[in-house]
Amino acid sequence: MSGFRRAASVGSPYPASPVEQSLNNNVNVSQTNRPIITTSPPASSLITVATCNLNQWALDFDGNCKRILKSCAIAKEQGATYRLGPELEICGYGCEDHFLENDTFDHCWESLALLLEGGATDGLLCDFGMPVLHAGVRYNCRVLCYDRAILLIRPKTAMADNGNYREGRYFTAYSSPANSDANCPEMHLLPSNFHTQFGQRDVPFGLYYIQSGDGTTIGCESCEELWTPHASHIDL
Repeated sequence: MSGFRRAASVGSPYPASPVEQSLNNNVNVSQTNRPIITTSPPASSLITVATCNLNQWALDFDGNCKRILKSCAIAKEQGATYRLGPELEICGYGCEDHFLENDTFDHCWESLALLLEGGATDGLLCDFGMPVLHAGVRYNCRVLCYDRAILLIRPKTAMADNGNYREGRYFTAYSSPANSDANCPEMHLLPSNFHTQFGQRDVPFGLYYIQSGDGTTIGCESCEELWTPHASHIDL
């Protein structure tokens, strides 16, 4: 699973930088009419998956970042090519009303930049959990990164609001806009430092998945999504 590249930045108001040009790739269409972010042909279809259950603390951005970075290093040592982290791992799941503060989102992006800069995603597809403020709306997201580039931001579509859970108080369940399709994916504008540091201005945002050259498909499904009548894995 090498050579991951993100979908082309359709409709970007800026000319692509050399790094973006090297990342850009045509968007293919699956049977579910969702874009596939393709990769160059890998040497083997065998992959090792690393799942992580980290001792994350709410708003402990420095500590959380260090534990994530260590988990990525261990995943590489074990020969993994895909590393899956916990939900909202960058900021911690239990931030409660701090999810209503913009600083929480800003610090998450700062932590993600540190992870990329620290080499966490070098040669390893990393699936991070963090909140994202998109078009003025708060979403609980998976952020897939590879080789210091963000491939995809995948927002959660169903909130856990039973028992001890109050996700609907902080986040909105995502639904695709009518004009978002394989030929014109919805894009998220990244903080300006991501263009300065990594040469990337935006990233596909929505219910997409990525696929390697050998057909290995990676999609996201978080917690409550599994228990809905039309679970997200059904369309994969």
